[in-house]
Amino acid sequence: MSINLPNWYVRQYATNIQLLLQQTDSRLNGAVRTGSHVGKSASPVDQVGAVSMQPVVGRFQPMGRVDAVLDRRWVFPFAFDLPQLIDSFDQLQILTDPKSSYVQNAVAAARRQMDDLIIDAFFADAKTGEEGATTTSFPAGNIVAVDFSATGEVGLTVAKLREAKRILMANEVDLKTDQIYCAVTARQHDNLLAETQVISTDFNEKPVLVEGMVTRFLGINLIHTERLDLVSSDNRQIPVWAKSGMYLGTWQDINTSISQRNDIQSEPWQAYLKMMMGATRLEEKKVVQILCDE
Repeated sequence: MSINLPNWYVRQYATNIQLLLQQTDSRLNGAVRTGSHVGKSASPVDQVGAVSMQPVVGRFQPMGRVDAVLDRRWVFPFAFDLPQLIDSFDQLQILTDPKSSYVQNAVAAARRQMDDLIIDAFFADAKTGEEGATTTSFPAGNIVAVDFSATGEVGLTVAKLREAKRILMANEVDLKTDQIYCAVTARQHDNLLAETQVISTDFNEKPVLVEGMVTRFLGINLIHTERLDLVSSDNRQIPVWAKSGMYLGTWQDINTSISQRNDIQSEPWQAYLKMMMGATRLEEKKVVQILCDE
């Protein structure tokens, strides 16, 4: 054995590119109504309020008139893009071509942005009226307090989910035809795992857990996301909603391109993504907010 053999030692470098842990899909897109639009704003729905039957007070009386309350809900677009440059000289010094991974990473960011638009719209002011000039705020009566439950628990409990469902039913949401969803973080999901009524088959016709995950309870579909807003330093807003009560409008769907920038020194490659979308709450009575301690 030659004493100089260490001079031939080699180093092996990775030839694969792996994205770091992140949410790569849109988890809420399929749980809301969607549509495509053009222009500076769009009205996804015109609304007609309920009317009541009128008693007939006598024979051959003059006929009156009942005017239903009419309204219009608006959604406004927001433009986003994500340019990423790959230096052509740098690319000559690496073993892999990173362009496709840059695009994949950008698409994941765009899908997360979709969810953020929907999450922001759950409890934000909505725009109504003929031209969208009227502001409609989220009603306080649709908020389940952080300390709501007989036991005084402040996390997500069966009692809070029951109250959210009660509010939707009292608002005449048709639970037979409208899918109901609830978005939860890992913290609230863990709260439910501690609830006997959730995990025990004694309280459920069929097992609620699917590979250790609570996916549906009380007729409510649970969606896991870590992107829900904090209303304060220690309270998180948990939305419960009917699918027909939320809306995501698309002006420009996710669009990607890879091109060479001849206007920049070294003529780098640019991985570019753009989109234009907006979200709104369609009807206040179809959305409930549950406050949970974080």
